[in-house]
Amino acid sequence: MIKHKTTIELEPAAFSIKYEDHLMSMGSCFAQNIAQKLQDIFYNVSINPFGTLYNPISIRNSLGLLLNKYEFQEEDLFFHNGLWNSFQHHSSFSSTSIEDTLEQINIELIKARTRLKKSHTLLITLGTAWVHELRKDNKVVSNCHKLPANRFKRKRLSVQEIVDSLGPLFDYLKESNPALNIILTVSPIRHLKDGFTENQISKSTLLLATQELVQKARYIHYFPAYEIMMDDLRDYRYYADDLVHPSNLAVEYIWEAFSKCYLEEQEDALRKNIRKLQNAMQHRSFNPSSNGHQKFVQQQIKNIQKIKTKIPALNLEAAQNHFLNQLLK
Repeated sequence: MIKHKTTIELEPAAFSIKYEDHLMSMGSCFAQNIAQKLQDIFYNVSINPFGTLYNPISIRNSLGLLLNKYEFQEEDLFFHNGLWNSFQHHSSFSSTSIEDTLEQINIELIKARTRLKKSHTLLITLGTAWVHELRKDNKVVSNCHKLPANRFKRKRLSVQEIVDSLGPLFDYLKESNPALNIILTVSPIRHLKDGFTENQISKSTLLLATQELVQKARYIHYFPAYEIMMDDLRDYRYYADDLVHPSNLAVEYIWEAFSKCYLEEQEDALRKNIRKLQNAMQHRSFNPSSNGHQKFVQQQIKNIQKIKTKIPALNLEAAQNHFLNQLLK
């Protein structure tokens, strides 16, 4: 048979993710994509508590803030274009009120700090080896917030700088939480604003760094999202209209590979039931008060109870309320 594509075959990982586990995902937009897929089927996952992070230093700095008891103060913010911003956070945290910005940042910080201590799996997606440093203090920022370019210095991290910044932190996390596994991946999203050659050098730097980190510790694992996009899919049909981000179909393909590799095989039947429940939640009845729809709602509530009996830690409160609100009083 003629082969029309190369396929990356993945073995099941040395550990598996179960519904009872706590997870945290940090990094680029792709970290959001995979974590959202997990969240959609009710895994207990915290997604990007600082917003989207692209470079290894920003990820290290953010994890460091979660490990200490620091809370952000007014002096940590700056005002620009009518908004209060943090160099450590994505612009989704910015607002016109300094009080609101601080409150949102610190609430998420406290929640994420608690979640990290309980996490069984930390998924980190590295987007670029390029960083921006503030000229006034040489500190790496997570977001430039559209400040003038002359306020920053731009440089590409070396493999050793990445390994030295993440390696000791990962070891400390593992010592603090012996059950922790870390999954590293390189984002398949292309950073073409850096230039085509610069993007390839950046991705290569990240790949070399992740391999060094994986080889140093058995609790650090690598998932080849970048390679699946570049060498398995390898076609512009699998890109979004901007030709930079993976399309929804590509994300789904990579997600299926991730699922087979890391999700507990013995929970396959449970995941199928949860997907059916998820589909049922999308159902919109033309006649909510009909006997047929009321029976449908009652059946979904029974299904939720069965799932909760199997996995008591599973949070299905939103799904249950969704159907309870449709029952006739």
